[in-house]
Amino acid sequence: MIARMWAGRAEPGREMEYVAHLEAAVFPEIKALPGFRGAQVMRGAGKAAESFVVLTYWSDLDAVEAFAGPDRDAAVVPEEAQRLLAEYDLRVRHFEVVLHEVSG
Repeated sequence: MIARMWAGRAEPGREMEYVAHLEAAVFPEIKALPGFRGAQVMRGAGKAAESFVVLTYWSDLDAVEAFAGPDRDAAVVPEEAQRLLAEYDLRVRHFEVVLHEVSG
């Protein structure tokens, strides 16, 4: 499994609008893509509350390319998300998931 990691910072006071956008528009669309395995959205704690890290999980790099296009390291940031974000990564990082431990 491949983890795709991306980070951004919401406009002040728009943090939860960004989360709502992910829930309402982005995730329903990517859930339908072959090879999509899930996602996690992490928000900074305390003074870093405007910061986000988004991890999406894919079956393999071919599934990532089906989502992102031939330049699989390019960030995919829809226009609506761009309006909610003060800054964001233009490039993403990919990792092979070698261990996934969940407490029961």
